[in-house]
Amino acid sequence: MINSGTAVFENVRRYRTIASLYRQTAAFRPQQRWTLLDQAELWEHRAVVELEAYFEATGQDDEDRPIYTCYTPVEWRAAA
Repeated sequence: MINSGTAVFENVRRYRTIASLYRQTAAFRPQQRWTLLDQAELWEHRAVVELEAYFEATGQDDEDRPIYTCYTPVEWRAAA
């Protein structure tokens, strides 16, 4: 059963948060680094699978998916 869009996106947010925590922990635990990074990759994969399943179940094609744009100014100047 596919969850509603809100639940799917909340799950994706949680999965990516967990992956981020594994990556942060890996930075401070060199002995366990590769195991922790493997776990981070697993959680990122779960997020992608959840999103793909949602979009396939709702029947949305690539053309129907929202396009995310960056709303930052075109030019950033460094204050020197």
